[in-house]
Amino acid sequence: MLDDNNYIDRIDPDGGLKVATEQPGQLDLKVDTEIDIDAKSISNVVVAGMGGSALAAGICQNWWRDRLDVPMEVVRGYDLPAYVDNSTLVVCSSYSGNTEETLAAFADGKAKGAQVVSIASGGKLKEQAEEADLTFITIPDGYQPRMAVWFGVKALSVLFEEAGLVEGASEELANAQVLLYAAADEWSQESATENNQAKKLAESIMGKAVWVYSGPALESAAYKWKIDINENAKNVASWNVLPEMNHNEFIGWTSHPVEKPFAVVELRSHLDHPQVVKRFDATNKLLSGRMPAPQEVEVKGHSLIEQILWSCLLGDFVSIYQGILNGVNPVRVDAIEKLKKEL
Repeated sequence: MLDDNNYIDRIDPDGGLKVATEQPGQLDLKVDTEIDIDAKSISNVVVAGMGGSALAAGICQNWWRDRLDVPMEVVRGYDLPAYVDNSTLVVCSSYSGNTEETLAAFADGKAKGAQVVSIASGGKLKEQAEEADLTFITIPDGYQPRMAVWFGVKALSVLFEEAGLVEGASEELANAQVLLYAAADEWSQESATENNQAKKLAESIMGKAVWVYSGPALESAAYKWKIDINENAKNVASWNVLPEMNHNEFIGWTSHPVEKPFAVVELRSHLDHPQVVKRFDATNKLLSGRMPAPQEVEVKGHSLIEQILWSCLLGDFVSIYQGILNGVNPVRVDAIEKLKKEL
């Protein structure tokens, strides 16, 4: 079925697979905006965003976990933390520019005297940032938020470099593109199932609720898989991170429900702590016959950001193919739009 181009084109008329294949090109985003912040006074960073708009911040937080000298928090909601003040860099990220939670966070950041920078394709956020004469970074419109995440990663990289918080991030992204373009070609619609890791994985998890596990190195990628399976495949999914999973969820697999119509995917990285690697093996051994045999993905890439983005890209393709197998349009999220109208 996944080698039938006519079927794929009928189920994916909005070109989700095309967007995934071209996604590495998002890292070429040029940020021409003059960034007006007092870099020397920044003592902490808060990024406010929801859904796909928060994913870029989660990826960068994961990527820079050992590089940032100031605390960074991702806020998914209306209110900013009490500690926010004029030494806080507040980044408000909303792909549409109209996300109500992010607009509330923008107003809160202004009221607290924070240094506020906004990232969006337009909308009310752009209007309000320009009215307040605050820095606004434009990213291209015409995408679903979860499919424009890498624009956000590049925008945040430029912003954090300008603020003196990280070095060499944009260069690392450029270096990662060779690996990512090759992977996108390998997993594309034109690549036959027998040679296509993404199509094989999609077939293996079809019709099941999906659990995605990783170690700390790929935490943001595991969460991205969960989001993608929810929105692209319209499928229930969950995620967790080892070693935390071993202290609670591990026990959940040992008993009920007895019949487990689930699939498990493990994202394995050599960059994780050696004990995490051992925990994966021990977990799979002790849960054999209780937890479904996991689909183990040995992630490619030398640097952390290469591995994160490679994993995210694989999740994009797998979830889109899963949506196609489910017979649903992988791009549209009509139920979310209906919810927004109800609110």
